[in-house]
Amino acid sequence: MTDGKIIHVVGTGTIGEPLIGLLCDAQRDLEIDEVTFYKHSPKLVDRPKIKGLINRGANLAVNKDKLNDFQELGTEPTYNAEEAIKRASVVIDCTPKGTGLMNKEKYYNKYKNKVKGFLAQGSEFGFGKMYALGINDETIEPRDKFIHIVSCNTHNMAVLINTLAIENKKSYLKEGKFLCIRRANDISQVKSFIPSPEVGIHNDEQMGTHHARDIYHLYETLGIKLNVFSSALKLNTQYMHSIWYDIKLDKKITKDVAIQRFMDNPRVAVTQKKSANMVFSFGRDHGHYGRILNQTVAVLPSIHILNENEVIGFCFTPQDGNSLLSSISAAERFLYPDSYEEKLKCLGAFLLQEV
Repeated sequence: MTDGKIIHVVGTGTIGEPLIGLLCDAQRDLEIDEVTFYKHSPKLVDRPKIKGLINRGANLAVNKDKLNDFQELGTEPTYNAEEAIKRASVVIDCTPKGTGLMNKEKYYNKYKNKVKGFLAQGSEFGFGKMYALGINDETIEPRDKFIHIVSCNTHNMAVLINTLAIENKKSYLKEGKFLCIRRANDISQVKSFIPSPEVGIHNDEQMGTHHARDIYHLYETLGIKLNVFSSALKLNTQYMHSIWYDIKLDKKITKDVAIQRFMDNPRVAVTQKKSANMVFSFGRDHGHYGRILNQTVAVLPSIHILNENEVIGFCFTPQDGNSLLSSISAAERFLYPDSYEEKLKCLGAFLLQEV
C-alpha cells in the first residue's frame, strides 16, 4: 500500500462500472487520491466503457498475460492485477457471485496486513461482516477487515424493517414476509432474459430464499433475531426489482403513522407512482448513472393496515444504488474513520425524498 488514499474496484459490471464512475466524480469531496479498476477480459465491445472510465480519471489494471491484448484495443493499463490490489487502501470486489470468495482466498488474505479493508458485493455469504448503511453501522469495528455489502433487495427489505419495526434499537417485529419480484436482467445485459414469469425455489428451510437469511444475519450483528421469510419471482422485464412486504408488529400502528415513518427516513424515497417504468425513468433522469441511491422507493398508495398491527404494501428496489452508497460509506470509513460521515454528504443530491 502507498501513502495515498487509493480505492481499487474489481469488476466493471452493473455495480462496478457505476461505482467507479461515482468514485471518480466525487473523488475530490471524498478525498480519494486515486481510483483504480480491474478489467478481466479485453473485449472490443467493452472498449468504450474502459475508455470512458479512464477519461473520468480511473486507472486500469489487468492480468499480466493480457497486457498486450488490452494495448491492442487501444487501452493502456497502468497496473497489473495483483499490483493494484497490493498498493490499494481499500479493495471493492464487484465480481459475479462466488468470485469474491475465490479472490479472498487467492489474493485478499495475502495482503490483509497491507490493505485497510476489503468489500464484496451481493451474494458473497461468508466473505465478512454483513453491512448496510444506516442499519448496522455501529457494529463495524476496526478489526473488521472484510465487509460483505448485502444485495440491493436485502438492503430494501432491511430498511423496511428498520422503518416500521425498529424503535430505539428495539425490534417490534412479530413476523416479516417478503416476495422479491425480480427483473430478469439489467438493461445493460443481453444474457439471462426470460420469456415469461419464473418462480424461485426455497433453498433455506427456515427462511426461504437468501434474502431473508441475509436480513437475519445482518440484524444479528445488532443482537436482534428476526422472524423473517422470503420468496422470489423473476419477471420478464428489465426495469426494476419490486418487493411485496407483510410486516406484522407486536404493537398497533396506523396507516398515517406508517406513511410518516417512510417519509421521515432519509434512506427511503416515497412515491405516488405505481409503475416501475415511471420510477425507473425518474432515476434515469435524476440519479447518478441512472441510479437512485436510496435503499427503497416506498409506494405510498399501496400501503394497507390489517388487524391494526400488520403493514402490507409494495416498494421498488433502486437499481443497485443502495449497494453503491453502502460500498462508498464502508470504503470511506476505512480511509477516514473519524470523518467519513461528513465526507458522504457530497452524495446527498442522489438521496431523493420523493420520486
